Amino acid sequence: MGFSLTGTQIIFFIAAVIIASAVSGVFIVVVNDVTSSFSDRGLRVQEQLDTEFKIINDPDNIPSEGSNYLFYMKNIGGAKLITSNDTFQVFIDGDLVAIANYNFSDSSIQPGDVATLYITTSEITAGDRVLRVVGPRAIEDEFTFTI
Repeated sequence: MGFSLTGTQIIFFIAAVIIASAVSGVFIVVVNDVTSSFSDRGLRVQEQLDTEFKIINDPDNIPSEGSNYLFYMKNIGGAKLITSNDTFQVFIDGDLVAIANYNFSDSSIQPGDVATLYITTSEITAGDRVLRVVGPRAIEDEFTFTI
């Protein structure tokens, strides 16, 4: 005799519930992944904001001490900065300064504190120059000065 109209509707209803459950499961996984990605991205942005510094010299009056020029770096972020030749790279007019030709007065800078960056005078010739310091998480500061 075959299925009645009610039997057919029950089969379609069950199929629709199964399909809806599968689709909602996929949406839950996708939304969870997107939420996790946003959370990770937010943490990275927060770490970058906490890792910030500024060179605060007078651009027309760069002090020197012995065979070094002195540049003052202030930690304007919210986290302690580890200052070493492994965590910071120094460029003069776009040229990388050799690790042996610069060093820091302190091994770290607390938020709000200032450390001195010593660069060998042989690395910087007279005239207008651009100092670029690149730190952790690719945070950088550029400073134009005259020797």
